[in-house]
Amino acid sequence: MAEFTYPTYRYAGEANAPLVIAFHGTGGDETQFVELIRQMLPRAGILAPRGDVSEGGANRYFRRTGEGVYDMADLALRTERMAAFVAQARTDYPNRPFYGLGYSNGANILASVLFEEPQLFERAALLHPLIPWTPAPQPGLAGKRLFVSAGTQDPICPILLTHALIDWLVAQGTDVDTAIGPGGHQVSREELQALQHFMTHETAVSQPDSRPTNNRIGG
Repeated sequence: MAEFTYPTYRYAGEANAPLVIAFHGTGGDETQFVELIRQMLPRAGILAPRGDVSEGGANRYFRRTGEGVYDMADLALRTERMAAFVAQARTDYPNRPFYGLGYSNGANILASVLFEEPQLFERAALLHPLIPWTPAPQPGLAGKRLFVSAGTQDPICPILLTHALIDWLVAQGTDVDTAIGPGGHQVSREELQALQHFMTHETAVSQPDSRPTNNRIGG
């Protein structure tokens, strides 16, 4: 397929350090997570593509027709394009572990790429994702390290859907770290602490399952 490019923040970092591909939230840009990544992983490289969809002037990675209502055909196309972007980056920066970091809309495009091409990332962090569909089974996620964070009072990303995503990932054999707090759509200090552990350590953070007993979707 044709090569697709995005306005991208690029920092090579050290040759033997991870390279982090960062995906901003709606209305953000390619600089949104640069300082955070540099604080957490000062030796790492950074690639941060800016979403090429405009929603009332706000940058996004794919189209939607309403809050939580995705244009699935557009998502499929832009997932393919982003996967090609990451695959090219792996060629440009060989022999380095690739970490993904996405927040909100950025977490959603990152998750969609992982559903299709899980081999593109060694580990990935999804901050406040919203996946309102059940992905097809993906054996390639078995053993992959992922991080999922959420707020139980998030008005944009319902906590039931977050738990459904976590359950689906676990069913694929994914090694999932979680950080579920009482807040809303903002990323909390506790989430950032858990994220730093995930990005810098090999061992998982174990958290108790704090969900209510009746929160399963679809029985």
